[in-house]
Amino acid sequence: MGRDPAALDEAGIARAAIESLAENASDGIVAPVLWGALFGLPGIIGYKAINTLDSMIGHRTIRHEAFGWTAARIDDFANFIPARLTSLLFMVLTTRPSNALSCMARDANRHRSINAGWPEAAIAGALGVRLSGPRIYHGNIADEPWLNEGARDPLAADIRQGLMLYVRAMVLLGGALAILAFA
Repeated sequence: MGRDPAALDEAGIARAAIESLAENASDGIVAPVLWGALFGLPGIIGYKAINTLDSMIGHRTIRHEAFGWTAARIDDFANFIPARLTSLLFMVLTTRPSNALSCMARDANRHRSINAGWPEAAIAGALGVRLSGPRIYHGNIADEPWLNEGARDPLAADIRQGLMLYVRAMVLLGGALAILAFA
């Protein structure tokens, strides 16, 4: 379910971009790397199959309720550790580690996703912005809680700061992987 872009102002666009960056760092990079490090190519293929199945049918619809629920729960399990690892990478590499840590501790479990809340809360604290909150999906308002409530709304410049933090985190992950490969 995507947000209605016509209903987004600068803060809404920046919020959506930063949230996507944080969640996709976990789902798209950290999780496949972790499962690959543990189980090789079969681990990566298995993870991507689980993640793709969740993307295709994991949304709650009447047609896919039972099957989609199962796909979503398996994906939750597969992303449990990677989401928390991603949040730790963001926390360690920010100039505001205590803000990232306190935001994760306070807000990560308030997110509708048991996993996406961790990297999103970490990056919200790291950047000093609020994320999530009320939004419009398909013409309906979803009253989601804020992550880092009380912080300022993000701006376009915060997307660049988020990208810089993401790059540092992925470089550290790659360096750790290289050390493991050659150790």
